[in-house]
Amino acid sequence: MKKFLYFSAPWCGPCRQLGPVMEELQNEGMTVQKVDVDSNPELCQEFNVRNVPTVVLQSNSTEVARKIGAHPKLTYLDMYHQN
Repeated sequence: MKKFLYFSAPWCGPCRQLGPVMEELQNEGMTVQKVDVDSNPELCQEFNVRNVPTVVLQSNSTEVARKIGAHPKLTYLDMYHQN
């Protein structure tokens, strides 16, 4: 099973821009788990997240792709379908 982990923070401008894109992907049937970096430091450390927004694509609980920064929706669709 594929899942996006969306590492975000409320104080992050690019994260606020990316939020609606992640919601659209979720509405299209993809699994998106939003992770607040301030509330989940252990998970950030586990995934070595140093910048927000960071989107990690997992397949069967294994990281298969990662994008740092806000990108267009098509970037995440490509990432999902190519991995």
